[in-house]
Amino acid sequence: MLVPLFSMVVLWGVITSVTASESLQLKQYSTLWTNLRLPTYGLIAELQRERLGSAMLMHRRGLPRDSGKNSALNAQRSRTDHAVDNFRRLTALSMNYSPSIASKVKGALAQLGKLDSLRGEIDVHLVPRLTAVETYNAVIDSLFGLHRRVALIDDIPIYEQSSIMIDVGFAKELLTREQAIASGSRVSADERRVFTQLVGNRRFLIDQAIAELDSGLREPQVALLTSADYQRMRVMEDQIIAGRVPAGWQSTADAMAKSFEDLQMAASTLLVAEAEPVANRVIERALILGGTGLVLVVVSIAISLRAGTRLSKELAALREAARVVATDRLPQVVAKLRAGQDVEVREIEVASTTTEIDDVGQAFSTVQRTAVEAAVGQAQLREGVGHVFRNLARRSQTLLHRQRIQLEGMQHKATDPDALEDLFRLDHLTTRMRRHAEGLIILSGATPGRGWSKPVPLLDVARGAAAEVEDYQRVMVENMPKHALLGPLVGDVIHLIAELIENATVYSPPQTPVIVRGQAAARGFAIEVEDRGKGLKAEEQAELNARLADPPEFDLADSDRLGLFVVSRLAARHDIRVTLRGSPYGGTTAIVLIPAEHVTQEHAPQQNGAPLRKTDRVMKVVRGE
Repeated sequence: MLVPLFSMVVLWGVITSVTASESLQLKQYSTLWTNLRLPTYGLIAELQRERLGSAMLMHRRGLPRDSGKNSALNAQRSRTDHAVDNFRRLTALSMNYSPSIASKVKGALAQLGKLDSLRGEIDVHLVPRLTAVETYNAVIDSLFGLHRRVALIDDIPIYEQSSIMIDVGFAKELLTREQAIASGSRVSADERRVFTQLVGNRRFLIDQAIAELDSGLREPQVALLTSADYQRMRVMEDQIIAGRVPAGWQSTADAMAKSFEDLQMAASTLLVAEAEPVANRVIERALILGGTGLVLVVVSIAISLRAGTRLSKELAALREAARVVATDRLPQVVAKLRAGQDVEVREIEVASTTTEIDDVGQAFSTVQRTAVEAAVGQAQLREGVGHVFRNLARRSQTLLHRQRIQLEGMQHKATDPDALEDLFRLDHLTTRMRRHAEGLIILSGATPGRGWSKPVPLLDVARGAAAEVEDYQRVMVENMPKHALLGPLVGDVIHLIAELIENATVYSPPQTPVIVRGQAAARGFAIEVEDRGKGLKAEEQAELNARLADPPEFDLADSDRLGLFVVSRLAARHDIRVTLRGSPYGGTTAIVLIPAEHVTQEHAPQQNGAPLRKTDRVMKVVRGE
């Protein structure tokens, strides 16, 4: 939204700047007239008089040896010098208006610098009259070049009329050149040729200019050109072209030059006056355009800000709704699905007047439904897998229970010691198989059926757990304080400790023992399972402790740590805390902290047995009797 707004502001600024600069330039026209054109007019007039005076003196005396005695010419030179000083002073105020004007002013000043040397050459008879006149002409031409450059103005009608009046002024300049060439009683062939060219050029300029002037400027010029004095001057010009300078030529030419100069000054003043209202109209237009543009920009900004604020609020609401879905609603839905609860998912509702935001809200709702459907499908799949685990485990449990009964009967009937030993090994294998079946039941989320009604000594619980592992001969169960575990927890705790003991035997050398010890703690009873293997790395130990503290969802692809997953499930079920830490022997120690509410003092007598034996009491615990 900022891009079009910024573009509008820039466009408004450009339009206002261009219009204002045009107005200011028209306003500057009056200043340029005062500081550049007006002093230039005055200087040109004085140079024309000095040129004529020098030419007349040179014609009467040839090249005089002491022209300083000519007081009229000296007085004219003083007036010219004064005009030059005035020109330098005023042009310095405005010459930097543009580089082109500055260049013209500098060129004119360079030409004016030649006046002193020209005067000296005239005074000491070093320059012909025609050459001196042409030198004066070059100085005046540079001033007319400045005239034409200052007349450039953006208002085309004023520029055209101003340019035409400059041509009229140059026609008057050509007339004064005619006076300087024909300043004597006779003219040479070269002077007559130059005079003829000047007359032709002047008449052509006058005819062209008069035809293009506006009526207000043309009528005074036409009146002068149709006057008897101008017609008499034209006859005299024809006579000079024929070779004879008529009497009264200078006075007649002077009068015409003065008339042309007066008309030119009046026309210039009129053009300056016309530029002022044009500038005012441009200013008014600039104010109207700039004001209208500013109003449009302000209205656009207000509308854009209002729309932007509305869109921002709607987008913020949409973002908040998406955040709630991602961080709160979906996790809650997944948690309920895992817990087997019914879920009801609400649609994402975002109050919006924008179609695109409504579409995005609908898209988020679709994503939410898809995610919930995926979670439901995953929960159903997980539940189906759990049913499969549970059904297989229950069937295995039934068969193993029948097998255990048969083995018990065979043990009572056997009399051969070797056969009895084989039956004991087979009974131990059956016990391990039963534990694995219970593991499947635990993975399915159900509870194994084995349980006790009365408390069982924790020493027997530990021995029963040791009896359920394959390498039970390596397990040393140390004596424990006389504490008993409540009956409903016995089966799960035996399974939990058996999984830890089996991990210890698997991940430690076969010749090393696995020590099981227990002691009372301030918050319950702690059982330690210590092996003398290679131990765990710090990051692996931290990861396993995190999984034991907060059991993750069971992943079918991750079966390497199946025992620890069963341990974490059983621990979480009874608020038992299981922690792994390093052993002084380099291995790993698993600490099982059973809460105090699950432990009671033992009242029945208990047998101590440092070496592990399958006594009847332990076998009853193992068998769940």
